Amino acid sequence: MPRTLLILNGKESGNLEVRNAVKNLREEGITLHVRVTWEYGDAKRYVGEAAGLGVDTVIAGGGDGTINEVASALMGLPSYNRPNLGIVPLGTANDFATSCNIPLHIENALQLAVKGRAVTVDIARVNDEHYFINMATGGFGTRITTETPEKLKAVLGGASYFLHGLMRMDTIKADSCEIHGPDFQWAGDALVIGIGNGRQAGGGQPLCPDALINDGLLQLRLLTAEELLPALLTSVFSGEKNKNVVEATLPWLEITAPHDITFNLDGEPLAGKHFRIEIIPNAIGCRLPPNCELLG
Repeated sequence: MPRTLLILNGKESGNLEVRNAVKNLREEGITLHVRVTWEYGDAKRYVGEAAGLGVDTVIAGGGDGTINEVASALMGLPSYNRPNLGIVPLGTANDFATSCNIPLHIENALQLAVKGRAVTVDIARVNDEHYFINMATGGFGTRITTETPEKLKAVLGGASYFLHGLMRMDTIKADSCEIHGPDFQWAGDALVIGIGNGRQAGGGQPLCPDALINDGLLQLRLLTAEELLPALLTSVFSGEKNKNVVEATLPWLEITAPHDITFNLDGEPLAGKHFRIEIIPNAIGCRLPPNCELLG
């Protein structure tokens, strides 16, 4: 029988649906350890413990930030001793889980995370030490996702990001930067930058609608500051073509800026003037449903 460790975001420690789902699996004879996070860094410590327990799968129970924290910690283990990643979506937006067609029903998601097929997926590395499994976003979109009040997220879920963005139109400011990669070069002012291994961010917005998590490539999609923002947002979020939406598909890219800019790596803010972002193919085994749309 599979041996599994569930790393549960502390906000969900009293979730009765989670407790019942864990109880049901244990009654089937499955060894399921549970650890609850209290502060940043706990997930990394628990992943280290998982290696010692000899588990087959480490499950991230939480939102996109929890998933990324667990996935990043798994990358700190040697590949020959790296458990698979399972996902139980319990966050506000659940962008990565939704893109992967992982059930939002807790019982079904936990069953999949323990028993589902493991498929190797890519992960992105930033400046040799940070990771993201879903998306890195920069510009106006990053400020919105990091500034949206927790109470608003609790009430409206993913829609809170869009509503808060409308409320903060007066703070719009473009970031000047240069981006280059294999056979690609761009320089200018960007309002929003999306670099996707996955497809959506900010509560269901498809910033990188053509991204796949097992093709060894990143999708870059950015909005230039040459048109009114509402028109640009309509284009980028609907997937429509627009001359001010720059797109490229690359195995790696570098971004330089004359001033600090901030990227949101699945919830982890990272500021700097230089970023090298590269894909690591086939990095992690992830238990995904057969209808996962992010697999090529």
